[in-house]
Amino acid sequence: MGWLVVTETEQTSTSPKDTTTFKEAPFLALKGFLMGSADIVPGVSGGTMALIVGIYERLLNAIKSVNGNFIKLFFTLKWKAAFKEIHIFFLAFLFLGIFSALAFFTKVVPLQVYMFTHPEIVYGLFFGLIVGSIYILIKALERFTKTELLMLVLGMAFGIWIVSLVPADTPEHPAFVFLSGSIAICAMILPGISGSYLLLIMRKYDYLLSEIGKLGGVETVDGLIGLLPFVLGAVVGLAAFSRFLSWLLSKYHSQTIAVLIGFLIGSLYVIWPYQHREFVQRAEVTQVEYMNHPKVQELMENPPNTNLPEFERIGEIRNADSTFEEMKQVEIETVKNKLIKSEPFIPGWLGAKPGDAPNVWGGIIGMLVGVILVGGLDRLRDK
Repeated sequence: MGWLVVTETEQTSTSPKDTTTFKEAPFLALKGFLMGSADIVPGVSGGTMALIVGIYERLLNAIKSVNGNFIKLFFTLKWKAAFKEIHIFFLAFLFLGIFSALAFFTKVVPLQVYMFTHPEIVYGLFFGLIVGSIYILIKALERFTKTELLMLVLGMAFGIWIVSLVPADTPEHPAFVFLSGSIAICAMILPGISGSYLLLIMRKYDYLLSEIGKLGGVETVDGLIGLLPFVLGAVVGLAAFSRFLSWLLSKYHSQTIAVLIGFLIGSLYVIWPYQHREFVQRAEVTQVEYMNHPKVQELMENPPNTNLPEFERIGEIRNADSTFEEMKQVEIETVKNKLIKSEPFIPGWLGAKPGDAPNVWGGIIGMLVGVILVGGLDRLRDK
């Protein structure tokens, strides 16, 4: 059965009501896990994985169910009636999987670390997943005329343009932060376009991290005030854009899917495992210790590995004129590497530079595993 052929089951799954059953719950949580895994990798969006595993339109319907009536009932404390309005079971199981993935790939298997230490394998895996899925999605299109081909090319061109943009300086005015939230959340539900990557382009990724970092401390109120415009923008953008996308899928299904496939093809530009990646470092003083402190001594004796998403290093000496060496106070900085630009190359050929030493076989194996996994995801779509 083709992936996009409408059957009686699929018509029920995309109805305005939540049809999620407890039998489906483990598979839905697994699909959420895959979405959360994709969100961790810059350049890959959760929307990409939602499209691959066959819940994209259901996700849009679930987002649409959080409407004005729900908000009215919720804030008038009619919670039982409010939660009947939304796709509560679908969203609950999906977000259980998403948050499980975020916890697993940050605490148990640090995927963000492996993206720095073994980028060819990690990006190769996602590259293979997307390539295999593009093939199956195109093959399963209900129709593929010149119109769908044109939509695919336009989607591909737009996707390549987005991921090739260079970050620029932008204001931190609440109005622009609001706009950033609206744009980023729209990208997060668009296959092939990463919301976090757009935040980097708009120079608001580090701003948001710094505001989040204020929470829980003496600057909690300032952090909440700084985040409020972004959250409001995300809510407005998600509510409006999900409805627009849902309307497009109902009116121009084949053409819209073709555009989304084009986005996937365009995203391959930054998912290609062999890249010259450019990072910007953001350093913050997190600790001040005397020179003879064990942590200071350890950092002086063992220089940190700077090829990590986050590392600690020795900063300035605050009282360098102190007579006694052990009385000098040293800043310990926490440094975060953020990807701002990447340029693909083919090892030993196009775009390669002297000194390049990529893990060629790691990338190849990652891509092969990704393509093979598409077969498993194909079966998962019917669960």
